[in-house]
Amino acid sequence: MIRNLVNIADFSKEEINQIYNISSKLKNEVKNNIKHHHLENKTLIMLFEKPSARTRISFETGMFQLGGKAIFLGPNDLALGKRESIEDLARVLSRYNNMIMARVFDHDHLVKLAKFSTVPVINGLTNYNHPCQILSDGFTILEKFGKIENLTISFIGDGNNVFHSWLYMAQRFPLKINIACPKGYEPNNNLVKKTRKIGISTVNITNDPYEIISGSDIVYTDVWASMGQEKESMIRTNKFSPFQVNEKLMKEAGPNSYFFHCLPAHRGKEVTDEIIDGKQSVVFDQAENRLHVQKAIMVYLMK
Repeated sequence: MIRNLVNIADFSKEEINQIYNISSKLKNEVKNNIKHHHLENKTLIMLFEKPSARTRISFETGMFQLGGKAIFLGPNDLALGKRESIEDLARVLSRYNNMIMARVFDHDHLVKLAKFSTVPVINGLTNYNHPCQILSDGFTILEKFGKIENLTISFIGDGNNVFHSWLYMAQRFPLKINIACPKGYEPNNNLVKKTRKIGISTVNITNDPYEIISGSDIVYTDVWASMGQEKESMIRTNKFSPFQVNEKLMKEAGPNSYFFHCLPAHRGKEVTDEIIDGKQSVVFDQAENRLHVQKAIMVYLMK
């Protein structure tokens, strides 16, 4: 059966832990210059409606290290659902390649691509969620804490695609999930309800970061205006300025908390230099682990 990664709920907790075991092994082998060509002679086609340095480089490097080949198609190379139907594109790409990774605006386009593909499809990001990022962050948390379960994740900022993937993660691991965001920027209500209904995690939503920050294991933020929201940049800056992660806020979190950011960061806006460059920051560990976890995801889907 063809397996896809459309959202984190596509994997069980046990499968996620298997992916982390593979990630750890692959990471150790890279550090020790041990080749692991698990995907030799395989091809990954990468569809990018939304540009990204980390996503492209980590997948291309990952396929190279696994002995395969990654092929890039940018915004000028494709127009999903315009030049030809997504259904036809999925069928054609499946005949040429062993896997598809897509980073697109419309989540429904990704879902349709996965439905009609006959090879695994990996969600590299949509406006709705970002599973590769949070699966990678879970691995970073595992490295720092030795566990994922029963930790407190406090997300400061927009209830966006990255936070939505934290909610999916909370459907697989017991977590205390907090978000502080301006009114009108809360996460998808149906997803919040579903996560709460599953019942293994708590979800707390507030408009005041100081209500949730004390005792946080992870303080997480993201840009205030994502790609495609540039016209809202000034409005968002005004509304989100009280949600900056700075020394005052991190002091309330405590000395044992870690700072996470999925990058790219707008320094001086959602986070100050002192925090992102400080001793509690693990943002570059996060960035590195995108490579190892995405490799593990590809190996797992191709097994």
